[in-house]
Amino acid sequence: MPFFKVMKMSAGVLGAALVVPMAGHAQTPAPAAAAASTGPTYADLATFSEASELVIRAQIRRQTALKPERAPGLAPGFARLYVEAQTIALIAGRSSVGGTLAYLVDVPLDAKGKVPKLKKQDFVLFARSVPGRAGQVQLVSPTAQLAYTPELEARLRPILTELYAAEGPPPRITGISDALAVSGTLTGESETQIFLATENRSPVSITVLRRPGQQVQWGVSWGEIIDSSARPPQPETLRWYRLACSLPAQLPSNANLAREADERRLAATDYAFVRQAIGPCERRITEG
Repeated sequence: MPFFKVMKMSAGVLGAALVVPMAGHAQTPAPAAAAASTGPTYADLATFSEASELVIRAQIRRQTALKPERAPGLAPGFARLYVEAQTIALIAGRSSVGGTLAYLVDVPLDAKGKVPKLKKQDFVLFARSVPGRAGQVQLVSPTAQLAYTPELEARLRPILTELYAAEGPPPRITGISDALAVSGTLTGESETQIFLATENRSPVSITVLRRPGQQVQWGVSWGEIIDSSARPPQPETLRWYRLACSLPAQLPSNANLAREADERRLAATDYAFVRQAIGPCERRITEG
């Protein structure tokens, strides 16, 4: 089971651990904190969290804007900052982190085209350690710094719990291997099996059952055994994220193993039904 507790930082080093602090160190939310309707989506947070070796809560102590010639690839309307910060807590990590940090981050200019002043504000950093450079971290994305709020921490906690679970996170889905629809003996009765390709070759399959006079049932089996009683993944879980953000919009024709035209159409229809039920992979600050 993951280890949860409040861990505030001193000037020392915190060893590798999973630490998901409760909402301590109260402060007024940073002005940059966005409402849920405009802030990071679940997919954004899962993408950042999965790419990170360290998820850190830090308070900015000093910022220095780099000159444009020292900021290659900087997007228009942004400034690149060299930031020095104090570590408040290691929220999750696979390596140690010091009490002070330095890193680069791209931040949007304010309405007047000025660099925002971030000193004394708390942020969540999604980062990796820099080999051979103690006290320096590298963000997993130029913009992988989010204004800290208790609400953001609460949204991150279940994602990190799944990522750091002893059994490991669900496998990444890379595509669809095969799909086969078979009609039953009764009119309107059918079963469709959709087998997914995964990064580590772990078996994952989707089953869609149709019965006369009943609602369509579907579920996902995460293992060797295809469970006809399997259920859809809960929204905003890593299993949901794997499906919503990895499955193609339509069933690839070459994956459809059915030979009869009616059964090929049924497989495509059932896949479209599942894809719609899962819903879109909404992103605001990351790319798929």
